[in-house]
Amino acid sequence: MGEPAAAGASRTSRWRAALAVYGDRRMLCILLLGFSSGLPLALTGATLSAWLSTAGVTKTAIGLFALVGVPYAFKFVWSPLIDGLRVPLLGRWLGRRRGWAVASQLALLAAILALGTLDPARQPLVVAAFAVLVAFLSATQDIVVDAYRVEILSADEQGAGSAAVQVGYRIGMLVSGAGALYIAEYFGWFAAYAVMAVLIGVGIATILSNPEPQGDAAQHARPEGVAAWLKEHVVMPFGDFLRRAGWAQILAFIVLYKFGDAVAGVMANKFYIDTGFTLGEIASVSKLFGFLATLAGAAAGGVAVARYGILRALMVCGVLQMLSNLMYAAQALVGHDVAFLTLTIASENFTGGMGSAAFVAYISSLCSFSFTATQYALFSSLAVVGRTMLASGGGWLAERVDWVSFFAISAAAALPGLLLLAWMIQRGQTGLAPKAR
Repeated sequence: MGEPAAAGASRTSRWRAALAVYGDRRMLCILLLGFSSGLPLALTGATLSAWLSTAGVTKTAIGLFALVGVPYAFKFVWSPLIDGLRVPLLGRWLGRRRGWAVASQLALLAAILALGTLDPARQPLVVAAFAVLVAFLSATQDIVVDAYRVEILSADEQGAGSAAVQVGYRIGMLVSGAGALYIAEYFGWFAAYAVMAVLIGVGIATILSNPEPQGDAAQHARPEGVAAWLKEHVVMPFGDFLRRAGWAQILAFIVLYKFGDAVAGVMANKFYIDTGFTLGEIASVSKLFGFLATLAGAAAGGVAVARYGILRALMVCGVLQMLSNLMYAAQALVGHDVAFLTLTIASENFTGGMGSAAFVAYISSLCSFSFTATQYALFSSLAVVGRTMLASGGGWLAERVDWVSFFAISAAAALPGLLLLAWMIQRGQTGLAPKAR
């Protein structure tokens, strides 16, 4: 009995050691930086859409506002500059990583505050310009936060760091989603955006309270250094991927997998408001309850991947994700019913979380071990295309059909991605990278 007892004690000690990393001060730092990163996303997405809807902006224009998220799709383009240059003044005082972080956060605070002072009904183009600026600065902050997180942790701490930043990111999205809607209902939209701007100070305080990563050789990039960086981190990763069979279909699948979900999502807040739901009801059900449903769905998606494998999980989760859009069509028939809205949001967010978990597992497995970070950034940026550029036509469609037809069409928009997945599986051209030996 001594040996089993010793083995059990050993397993217990390993679990305790694994969990102890979450008590590290750096994990709190990463969680708070994740909060700062997640905060701006809804302010140029769902929350902005709700503001535009209450201001009387047309459905077509609201759909086109999805394009303000384009900077998130192309953040890899300017990341070499942030990686190789110090920001003037702040960089000399704080170091390369912290200097860029504080610079982007201060600019982000000012841009969000300025956005809140505008009138979407009278200044739609100015609102769009500032929303793009907020998205650009937010994407820049993401680049710095990701680099900072990787550099302050050891290899065996990266998993815990990734979990911490995701939790913080989701909380930030919840605050700028549900929180901003609550504030807007009682105090107006300027107050909502002003409070969100002030909360960017959480990220600034966190960076100022923590040290620059050790061994950070912040050097000014020379032209040949930039060229070498681009070759190693852009040309070579792409070359590695383009040598795989079926690479064009794989890229198309990355764009299309969440397409139906994105088409429905870009008009969701407009639909809620047109159906008669108040901002408070939207915040309570869509944001708070939806937040929990998404987390539960992500956990279920992870279980599906472990149980059925990535490809089967992608198919199962994708079909469920598609069918959940039909709940919105049913909601349009039912009308203003908070209980039914809860069921609609539960099914859509739960299946959306499942699909996201399977999809992240897939694009992670696409990465070669030699180019993991760069290829993941490129694939994830490409995935944003379906959520922004392609889905931006959702408003135009909603102007021309009723809500029942709109959500039925959005469900059908998921079919090309699923059919392409089935074709790729049948031909054995899924692009999954071989594991390192």
